Amino acid sequence: MPDIIQLLPDSVANQIAAGEVIQRPASVVKELVENSIDAGSTSVTINIKDSGRTLIQVIDNGKGMSPTDARMSFERHATSKIREANDLFAIRTMGFRGEALASIAGVADVELRTRVHGEELGTFIHILGSSIQKQEADHCAEGTNFSVKNIFFNIPARRKFLKSNSSELKYIITEVQRIALANPELAISLYHNNSVIYNLPSENIRKRIVSLFGKGINQNLIPVDTNTSLINISGFIGQPKSAKKTFGEQFFFVNGRFMKHPFFNKAVQQAYDRILPPETFPSYFLYFEVDPATIDINIHPTKTEIKFEDERSCWHIIQASVREAMGKFNLMPSIDFDQAGSIDIPISPMRGSVIPEPEIRINPNFNPFEKERGGDRAYSGASTSYRDEQNMDNWQALYRGFEREEEQDELNPNHQTIRSYEREEHDAVQQEFKNVGITIENHSFLQFKNKYILTPVKSGLMVIDQRRAHERILFENFLRIIENHLAISQRQLFPAQLELNAVDKEILIVLDEDLKALGFELRYIEDAVYVEGIPALLSHLNASDLVIKLVEDFKNRPVDVKEEIKEHIALLLSQSSAINYGVSLKSEEIMELFNLLFACNTPNYSPSGKTIVSIISFHDFEKLLN
Repeated sequence: MPDIIQLLPDSVANQIAAGEVIQRPASVVKELVENSIDAGSTSVTINIKDSGRTLIQVIDNGKGMSPTDARMSFERHATSKIREANDLFAIRTMGFRGEALASIAGVADVELRTRVHGEELGTFIHILGSSIQKQEADHCAEGTNFSVKNIFFNIPARRKFLKSNSSELKYIITEVQRIALANPELAISLYHNNSVIYNLPSENIRKRIVSLFGKGINQNLIPVDTNTSLINISGFIGQPKSAKKTFGEQFFFVNGRFMKHPFFNKAVQQAYDRILPPETFPSYFLYFEVDPATIDINIHPTKTEIKFEDERSCWHIIQASVREAMGKFNLMPSIDFDQAGSIDIPISPMRGSVIPEPEIRINPNFNPFEKERGGDRAYSGASTSYRDEQNMDNWQALYRGFEREEEQDELNPNHQTIRSYEREEHDAVQQEFKNVGITIENHSFLQFKNKYILTPVKSGLMVIDQRRAHERILFENFLRIIENHLAISQRQLFPAQLELNAVDKEILIVLDEDLKALGFELRYIEDAVYVEGIPALLSHLNASDLVIKLVEDFKNRPVDVKEEIKEHIALLLSQSSAINYGVSLKSEEIMELFNLLFACNTPNYSPSGKTIVSIISFHDFEKLLN
């Protein structure tokens, strides 16, 4: 049998390695800038064209490379960071594998210009798909200049699976944010198609966070500082009120390296337990200093996942540190002791005196299901103090006003009236109602718990979720407006100003065309965005909150297809502006909601796919009473 195992050519091996290390243009930016940091650079400039598809250029003022080092840097497993296996347990540099440049050169057209400080001439190297095209002396600036062109030009399948330019740019900005936060002393400039995205000077950590995420975050930062024999923790956490509904401002750094750690993230989340708004995530920028021998950063090709020797102890230290920081700023809930009554402090008895056993009093007639506590109070007699009576009144006061909910609906600021729409499809609605045994005229409705609408039908009892029904109505209405360009904008007397970070601003620019079709009017001035108009249908909502919610919801968008953006915006707007649960509706509003729902193309399901209408059959209803 002939031998069938053979060594792969270097070019093929480099392409395979690139599949692990170089996933997209952002990976190239990460590897090149980390090399610049290891070279002692104090300033790095990043030029991007077409979100990295056409060009990724990284220029630094580091120590540069000699002609021999410049050539060796493109070989696999060639590195200046480690010499032996034991060095893996004392790593302080960003790179050490020696695969990054070889992987990049295997899938792109790479040009390198580098000069060591003090030397008259530098080195120029041109590599195309792992094949060296040219190496010669060159008169260039001190430091290193990498130009990576046409990434994945020789792997069309990989290039085809890159996302849209806006998404790839978002990944690049995210990588730059991580590097900038881990190295605040490093001056970083980022340009995309000759437009400035970041121009960050050397600064401290707090100023760097503000530079990246806007001035509004400064007042919400709480410092964290904990020193232990196992781990030292510093940085900042966000106040609970500034928590957002999406991830994006959660950062862990260990020994100057960004890392992802779901286990430690849970420690921070639990530290905020019971003080966060529902379904929100706090911001945190936490820096860990540990002994390099107690961590393993060599478990993932991109070095973003790190294994700790004693994760459980670190988990408890992180949680305690976050709680302590919030406690110092009075953000943790405290026990409110009632100071109205006096506290009896027992006096130590004299020696030889007999101490009576405490008497336990039990009320055998106590019934916790009785509405009145008269029997219990009669038994306890004079032992009921003024403070007990006052506390009982306080508990009762908590529930006061619920029985008058209907009377105060008109004063509720969240009360939203179902707006009138055209009734051109009245005949179609009538037909839909006939299918389930309903007639519009003289039909009765019942609003249950200010959440569901109940109405009898031929086969049983119909239950309608009022919020989901309104979402469906608004969703189809917004889609109709976008497709037919029928939007009417409501100008704002005082335009709301938004301070967005680079990622959020880029998302808003991508959505700008479709937002205009809906009636939004946005004006961009340097780093600020002004909301000058919103759709007339949403004039009752806060303009800035609405736009911020659109951006936040769009961050975690699972798909990236241009044709689906319109539907996604209509979905977000319908969810943001739909009637809330707990709002009491008048009979006319219920009838209007009912009519418009069955005039929709898909009345049974909400835009997100949840059930709107359900019918409890008469047979199942009777079984409940058997």
